[in-house]
Amino acid sequence: MAFSAPSLKGRALRLLSQREHSRSELERKLARYEEEPGTLARALDELAARDFISEARVVQSVLHQRAARHGAARVRQELLHKGVAPEAVAEALAGLSGSEFERALEVWRQRFGTLPQDAAERARQTRFLLARGFAGAVVAKVLRYDPDE
Repeated sequence: MAFSAPSLKGRALRLLSQREHSRSELERKLARYEEEPGTLARALDELAARDFISEARVVQSVLHQRAARHGAARVRQELLHKGVAPEAVAEALAGLSGSEFERALEVWRQRFGTLPQDAAERARQTRFLLARGFAGAVVAKVLRYDPDE
């Protein structure tokens, strides 16, 4: 008894059951399974019409998973990589900008907890925070932070 391969819609639903995916992510992941041109677009159109594909949910999912531990630059990069529209990315990042320092400070506290004592340690802490996507000005402010002020 032979089993037929899952349909494009079935494959898309399986991916969506694991986590939120943007339309462009689904297109990228499912393109190799498309046998007839246009069938993937039709399947994704139908899923989008039924609200299985939602850019807003993708944005909220990324913010929920990443914002506490990463800076705006890293979140922007991930959203753009997922194919989220630049306007939606800008809107999402506008909400993050007010808490960037507090988030960077919390990440720094969890990782280091004490201010750098020499240039090598300052460079290490700076690289860590920059790699997490925090802005240079925010990183400099965190590394000058004095809780007694």
